[in-house]
This record gives sequence, C-alpha cells and structure tokens, in this order.
Amino acid sequence: MAVKDEIEAKLRAAFSPDLLDVVNESHRHAGHSGDDGTGESHFQISIRAPAFATMSRVQRHRAVFAALGDIPQRVHALGLDIG
Repeated sequence: MAVKDEIEAKLRAAFSPDLLDVVNESHRHAGHSGDDGTGESHFQISIRAPAFATMSRVQRHRAVFAALGDIPQRVHALGLDIG
C-alpha cells in the first residue's frame, strides 16, 4: 500500500474527519536531503475533525502522530495543518 493511502486510512479510522487532504510533495524535493528515491518521502496533511475541538495545538499534533504509528519514522517530512 502506498504511504499516502496508509496515512489516509489511519487518520480516517482515528478521527472520522470532516476534511482530510494528503498531498505527496516528494517530487518537489527530488535530489534534496531526505529524498530516498521512493517518491514517498514528503507529505502535507490537512485535517479537520470534531475530535480536535477540545485539544490544544500540541495535543492535536500528538494525537495525529500517535494515529500514524510508524509512518513518521518512514518518511522524511510531514507538514501538518490541523483544525
């Protein structure tokens, strides 16, 4: 399964988001540090879910990283826009 699909599946299961947009930006970093040649090294995630309403910004980030499991260790960069 592609990393993008894994990210989407894990975040949908954990948060039932109203909005989830996962963009693979790896092509923009080809040849740069962190480019592992797989085409799956850099992602931008935008997510909106009712579960985040009572959480602080730090709690939201921690919750997303917990839901992603080992994915953050397998990619070079994750940009997060959480609300």
